[in-house]
Amino acid sequence: MRNASKYQMKVLAVLLCTAALSGCSLFSSKKKAEAPTAPAATAAAPAADAKPAAKKEAAAGFIPPGETGNVSVDSIVVVVNDDVITQRELDNRIKTVTARMKAQNVQMPSAADLRRQLLERMIVERSQLQMAKEFGVRVDDLQLDRAIQRIAEAQKLTVQDLRNQMEKDGTPYAAFREEIREEIIMQRLREHEVDAKIQISDAEVDSFVAAEKAAAAEQFEVNISQIMIRIPDNATAEVIAQRRARAEEVMRQLRTGADFAKMAATYSDASDALDGGVVGWRQPERLPPVFAEALAKLKAGQVTPIIKSTGAFHILKAVDRRSLAEAQAVAAVQQTHARHILIKVTPAMSAADAKRKLLDLKERLDNNAAKFEDLARLVSNDGSAAKGGDLGWLYPGDIVPEFETAMNNLKIGEISQPVETSFGLHLIQVLERKSDDVSKERERNNARQALRDRKLEEATESWQREVRDRAYVEYRNEDDKAANAANK
Repeated sequence: MRNASKYQMKVLAVLLCTAALSGCSLFSSKKKAEAPTAPAATAAAPAADAKPAAKKEAAAGFIPPGETGNVSVDSIVVVVNDDVITQRELDNRIKTVTARMKAQNVQMPSAADLRRQLLERMIVERSQLQMAKEFGVRVDDLQLDRAIQRIAEAQKLTVQDLRNQMEKDGTPYAAFREEIREEIIMQRLREHEVDAKIQISDAEVDSFVAAEKAAAAEQFEVNISQIMIRIPDNATAEVIAQRRARAEEVMRQLRTGADFAKMAATYSDASDALDGGVVGWRQPERLPPVFAEALAKLKAGQVTPIIKSTGAFHILKAVDRRSLAEAQAVAAVQQTHARHILIKVTPAMSAADAKRKLLDLKERLDNNAAKFEDLARLVSNDGSAAKGGDLGWLYPGDIVPEFETAMNNLKIGEISQPVETSFGLHLIQVLERKSDDVSKERERNNARQALRDRKLEEATESWQREVRDRAYVEYRNEDDKAANAANK
């Protein structure tokens, strides 16, 4: 079970999809690869499942024989390869994103800029979904149901509660399901096309570890927002100059007091533009060196000069800074060997019922009427059940906070009262504790992950740009054609 976060459900779907399909549930993201955090949208209307030809007929206003009454006529806005984006789809996305931005108090860009940004995002998404279809990437209903169950659990809701919430917010549940399905499909595609191809050599890890040890004792991380002005591939000197001029105009407005989030929503070409350019907390060593160097000089609230990378001009804002503990290469860390029994809360098993069941089990264990490992194998709803509930050696931060707090308060051999987390109720038993130096293997794993994060962000952005550039895109609206031409 992963450490439940408070992020919006769309991001949760991406972060939890792998764990949802594998059954892994207890460990937090600190035990596995960190995933960049970003605010998420309430689900927008998904792409129709109809075949392209049928979709084009519908979009062009085709009414099947025998249909009567008031039927609204849709229209094609953009052709993307052999698929289309319709005006109704675009209107639905605009409505959803507008509501979310208002709820998050992000200043709205102009209607024209919002339309341009969302249409480009939809083109990128549609081209990725088409590639996924070609590669045979799919998510069946059973896998989708499990992912949505995880989303509901992370929000401390049942699936029915989640469905009611969606429909109360004006989002049809069927549309929400397809949105989550598409998010998982695109995540799997990125994992195949980007994540799996990133290689970190032992020499890179050695250099990173050495640099870490030589770094200053005081480390920090920065909460970053960004504005990215993309430079098209094979751009001429004239086009590059035009893009720099655009970045300089953004910088001029920022210096005269313009709101950074609004500038991002209006001008940025990054995928986080409509979230106000929010990137989130990052350690400098997990950023490209040119970014880390510029951010190191900033105080909270300050903005970098224009930074040129291989494919874009960037303006970064240090929203906030905070210190970290000293590098723990030789620091003593308490580790706990624990096991647990988990009873999940479901429509058929209320929290009160789960608590009563665990109290009965605890009484049996206290009276030596049963063995912990036998009961875990018999009744636990966690993937550790097959191992008698054994979770192995746990480092601080490896598990959800409620579980960790209760575990830390136990004596060796002691069994807890029922402990509630976002994933259900637990009985916890501590088997052993030890204080040990962080192992070399863990140190190298952390270094490898930091290097991977550094490469992954740039590689993902580059890959998305390549997929978009390879797609055949035909704008049907003259204003959209002009806006696209101006943005290149």
